[in-house]
Amino acid sequence: MFSRARRIAIPLAGLMAVGLVSGTAARATASPSDVVSQNAATPAEQAIQFWTPDRVKLATDYDDGLSLTSKGVKGTNDAPDGPPGSVPPIGEEKTKAKKSKHVNLPNTVGRVFFTLPKADPRDPRSWRYCSASSVQGKYRNLVATSAHCVYDTSKNTFYDNWIFIPSYWDGNNVWEGKAPYGIYAAKTFNAHDDFVVKEDYDFDYAFVNVYNGIKVTWEKVNGRWQWTVKNVGRLGDNVGGQGFTWNRSTKLNVFSFGYPAGEHPDGDKPYTGRTMKFCYGKTKPMPEARKYNLQEHIGFTCSFTAGASGGPFLYNYKSASRTGYLVGVNSVAWDTDGNDRYDYISSPYFNTDTYKVYKAAANRWTGNFR
Repeated sequence: MFSRARRIAIPLAGLMAVGLVSGTAARATASPSDVVSQNAATPAEQAIQFWTPDRVKLATDYDDGLSLTSKGVKGTNDAPDGPPGSVPPIGEEKTKAKKSKHVNLPNTVGRVFFTLPKADPRDPRSWRYCSASSVQGKYRNLVATSAHCVYDTSKNTFYDNWIFIPSYWDGNNVWEGKAPYGIYAAKTFNAHDDFVVKEDYDFDYAFVNVYNGIKVTWEKVNGRWQWTVKNVGRLGDNVGGQGFTWNRSTKLNVFSFGYPAGEHPDGDKPYTGRTMKFCYGKTKPMPEARKYNLQEHIGFTCSFTAGASGGPFLYNYKSASRTGYLVGVNSVAWDTDGNDRYDYISSPYFNTDTYKVYKAAANRWTGNFR
């Protein structure tokens, strides 16, 4: 049955580096010793201007296709390293959410866009994207995603030209519908030192502080894009923010949301990335994957492909309020039965280490970028 090594797990967005050489140096900011926080190297206005409608439309995800095997490896025994804790979603600090029989997609989830390092910015092969979600924070300016959607371990640098577009959908026109709540440029990246230094996918999560958003009106004049902008304020005020919880059971009923677009190992490409998709299921501890130094992931049955990386695992999700509690992020896609089809999605187990990174990020102020 196991006569050949099975490709079972790959990071949904691969291990590709991103970031363009910029004239503005990135600055580190104060944080706990195991939290790496660094300001984005690309000025916010430059990042937003970079992502013209044409580039957004052509941005793709990447899958590096590494092969792994889990033969004989049992699921890990992830366990809390402290008492459980929770931070409520924005708007539900003192209220109870209503129930709904329908699955309403969350306004908080969207796509993040970035570029490859040391590449010609005119080359579409350098334009990439992941998924992400707004999450509760003191200044309502926080985005949760995968660490491999913000940091390139091969180049040891955070990505450039990084923006977040919540509730992204691809309309009929070039820019129609793509940014209904505005565009939010990164100010500060926050990740765990064990991912940045050790490439440990048990820490494949990140929290990004973004500037206040803008709505962009694009117009093509003489073959070139021109833009006008309007400040729309804080991310959390516009789309809300998911709650955050840690040290929970490894067996939870969760929704996962994202924008898958990549191929399965057999070449089939069922998703386009143009609209948000979801999976629902009960998590369990996943097997060890040594190539990614991965021992503490939880996962559930889901056929998401590249592009969904960074999207949220939401526990206790209520369709009426479109909110729940962030208990993970899409990190790795698995082919557990060796049929060249991804059938599981997994996230790092959120524990006290995760809370430390979240807490450092949740208390950072940003404001307007100009």
